[in-house]
Amino acid sequence: MTSFFTDLAQQYIDGEWRPGKGSWDIIDFNPYSGEKLASITVATTGEVDQAYRAAERAQPEWAGTNPYARRAVLEKALCVVEEREAEIAEAIVAELGGTRLKAGFELHLAKEFLREAAQLTLRSTGQILPSPTDGKENRVYRLPAGVVGVISPFNFPFLLSLKSVAPALALGNAVVLKPHQNTPVCGGTLIARVFEEAGLPGGLLNVVVTDIAEIGDSLLEHPVPQVISFTGSDKVGRHVATVCAANLKRAVLELGGNSALIVLDDADVDYAVDAAVFSRYIHQGQVCMAANRILVDRAVEAEFTEKFVAKVASLSVGDPADPATHIGPLINSSQAEAVSRLVDETVAAGATALLHGRADGNVVSPSVLTGLAADSPVLQQEIFGPVALLVPFDGEDEAVRIANDTPYGLSGAVHTGDIERGVRVGQRIHTGMIHINDGTVHDEPIVPFGGEKNSGLGRLNGESMLEAFTTQKWISVQHGRSQFPF
Repeated sequence: MTSFFTDLAQQYIDGEWRPGKGSWDIIDFNPYSGEKLASITVATTGEVDQAYRAAERAQPEWAGTNPYARRAVLEKALCVVEEREAEIAEAIVAELGGTRLKAGFELHLAKEFLREAAQLTLRSTGQILPSPTDGKENRVYRLPAGVVGVISPFNFPFLLSLKSVAPALALGNAVVLKPHQNTPVCGGTLIARVFEEAGLPGGLLNVVVTDIAEIGDSLLEHPVPQVISFTGSDKVGRHVATVCAANLKRAVLELGGNSALIVLDDADVDYAVDAAVFSRYIHQGQVCMAANRILVDRAVEAEFTEKFVAKVASLSVGDPADPATHIGPLINSSQAEAVSRLVDETVAAGATALLHGRADGNVVSPSVLTGLAADSPVLQQEIFGPVALLVPFDGEDEAVRIANDTPYGLSGAVHTGDIERGVRVGQRIHTGMIHINDGTVHDEPIVPFGGEKNSGLGRLNGESMLEAFTTQKWISVQHGRSQFPF
């Protein structure tokens, strides 16, 4: 596996693999074992410029390529992923500590998004609109935005890089991708290798492995990209939005969440427990859609809590390479320490730990906290770790009030024996997505994905990709003669 990473430990610019020219290296570690996977010399601002200029040169010809030919490249990329699926799964386990279940989940979605991107090549259609002026024809063309900058996160790096890269390419754009420094291969250079093997012409996809400490805001401020697609924390997202606004660029932001999974008094408790445990602990809770807060009607609180704690306590914690493992490591030691400290501080402030997780290296075992004060800071923040907060409520109105008492609005779920009741409650929750009688962690290629409030700007998936990665151009044709006032 180490050779897999070292082979991809370079920059990919203008169709060439090359070492970075920075003065320091990003070290890629296995977060479970601590094994060094690769060392990548960072890209400089000069190399960011080279990547964007290569994209700028290559994009016009690609935009003029027959969309069926573009579709063939996307279809070939899907074939490459399918052929190398086992190898990619091993890389996900090694580089980000994903369990085998998580690796399979990520790869399944990645393939679905590639299938959808291939079809997207044929959906960039225009319109002919009427005019109040006699003899005039209004043509509205939908064109590629041009060059797109993509910044991806560490938690689902292969999927979330592809999620922007593939549709942007499908629609005739060129791309510069910067993966998270903790997942430079799965989120970056592996994507480049997939498209290289698929026959994508050089210059259309460039990958720069670097860090803000080296390049500052050059990735955002550069004059070439017209769109920046960022997935990550709301803190960094605000900065991205500010810089993009100052430079008159479109920003598509998929940010953090603090989702509530609501269990109403008529819910199937056993089923709700299963959904809640998955929604909170998939990939160690390092998921923007994870159910941070589990709200339970007092009528079923005792039963739910007993069953929930028992199921969480049964989860297997340890080596993500073991197929039986449910909870693997957090991405790095800083994150493991932060989550452990948050649990300790919350308990010290008066919360009750029904399970009190402990850190063993980067592996943090699950915590379940209850008895939280209404103004507890932990209820307002995104927890990127295996910590569940159980919050009781009395009736729908209180559940809605508590669910909405957060600066975030990404996902959520409502469990009830009455589907339409669940829909009514869901309509009152200020989120971009909510799921009735299901978990909070869902993504589907054709359904608009995105959040409200601090959870982002814009939508991805399906037709939303057209809005994200294309622009519209009005060309009018006067078939007769216009009358001018002078």
